[in-house]
Amino acid sequence: MNHGSTLFLKIVVFLIGIPVLALCLYGLFWFIHHPFNSNYSYIMYPILIGVYGSAIPFYIALYKALQLLSYIDRNKAFSQMSVTSLQQIKYCAITVSGLYVVLMPFIYLVAEKDDAPGLIIIIGIIPIFASTIIAVFAAVLQRLLQEAIDIKSENDLVV
Repeated sequence: MNHGSTLFLKIVVFLIGIPVLALCLYGLFWFIHHPFNSNYSYIMYPILIGVYGSAIPFYIALYKALQLLSYIDRNKAFSQMSVTSLQQIKYCAITVSGLYVVLMPFIYLVAEKDDAPGLIIIIGIIPIFASTIIAVFAAVLQRLLQEAIDIKSENDLVV
């Protein structure tokens, strides 16, 4: 693969991570200056913890994607290290999806109290479906790559 295309993909991975980091930092500073003083602040704290907790597997998955791109740069795309990176990306996506599934009752309560049904879609359903799709694609790529590695090792033994 061309180094230019992997460089472009590495830049895209960084550009995906920057807005999430900015939102996390902005949200943290906003929360410090405007703590929850409402009647349902007990509902907001689990949501806040879950959203910030989901940033950890998100950044782990971005790091593993960068590792995978570096394996491609070094012509080690068909190696067990690439399969392991895809497996860890899959687990991170499943973790993010699971965190948001656990948060859905709290998000529902906040949306019910504020009469904001769009909140359920934006904060609850979109991250669940997006991370589930990423987990499925990572699992498919992992399986295909593992089969390609097995075929390659068979061919190496035959010759």
